[in-house]
Amino acid sequence: MVEIGYWLSSEEHAPRDLVRNAVRAERLGFTGAMISDHFHPWIDKQGQSPFVWSVIAAVGQATERLRIGTGVTCPFIRTHPAIIAHAAATTEALMPGRFFLGVGTGENLNEHITGQKWPPYRVRAEMLRESVEIIRLLWQGGLKSYYGKHLTLENARLYTLPDRPPPIMMAAAGPKSTALAAEIADGLVNSSPEKGVIERYDRAGGKDKPKHGEITFCWARTKEEALKTAHEYSPVSALGGNVSQELPIPSNFEGLVKVVTREEIARTVVHGSDPQPFVTRIREFVDAGFTHVYLHQIGPDQDGFLDFWERELRPALGDLAAGPAGR
Repeated sequence: MVEIGYWLSSEEHAPRDLVRNAVRAERLGFTGAMISDHFHPWIDKQGQSPFVWSVIAAVGQATERLRIGTGVTCPFIRTHPAIIAHAAATTEALMPGRFFLGVGTGENLNEHITGQKWPPYRVRAEMLRESVEIIRLLWQGGLKSYYGKHLTLENARLYTLPDRPPPIMMAAAGPKSTALAAEIADGLVNSSPEKGVIERYDRAGGKDKPKHGEITFCWARTKEEALKTAHEYSPVSALGGNVSQELPIPSNFEGLVKVVTREEIARTVVHGSDPQPFVTRIREFVDAGFTHVYLHQIGPDQDGFLDFWERELRPALGDLAAGPAGR
């Protein structure tokens, strides 16, 4: 069984709508959520990108049980890891046991804004390791300093600390990143149901750790309407390779996705109103070894998707979906 969560897409929704959607998701039985941490949307059509920590705080106060994690935060370049440690500690203090920090090596789209050079993956992986070390160091309490190859912390102390620190999950896919995730994080984040990812992660030491997956869907009353929405709001879903990590501004993505066809989106994104293809995709993640999956409905019609979840998709899942599975 797998725990089913709800994905909050910061690139597509205004802050009040994100909070409202999270509240409704909790009422409909979702026990967890993940929220994207972006400075820019992928393309201008998506139209939003609120400050993730403000939204999380609002969601935490508007809900009672819903767990939420960042999906994912880059804890360097745009924001120093000391600030992320501060934000995460305060968030956990506000909603004890209901927050986790998802981290990753970032995208140029969000991190270039400070004017720093965008490093290659090898350097970003080193920076992520140092960032996690700094975050965990500060969560220990007391006055701390850290002098790494890339990052420095001088005489810093977090005075507001939760009773216990939140878990850290890391986004990873390739052999090097999954090995790093197994070493420095408490769990994995990924968006592909490839068994090889989970197998690599387990072999590297992550066997008994949670695995969180994002599944992108587009529900609409007809397949044509769903495909149109997915193509309009999320053409980047069809992009492969590392391109999503390298381009700096939304207009770059808009230029690139002009060649993405609806047929390519149809092969990438489950769409329509029949619950069975949705169940099949969720089962692929379960069979791959994911313990948590988060359902990302593309486009503005979140209410329609949540109605579909309540009326058709949740019953169709049967015993495949678990109740709360812990942190």
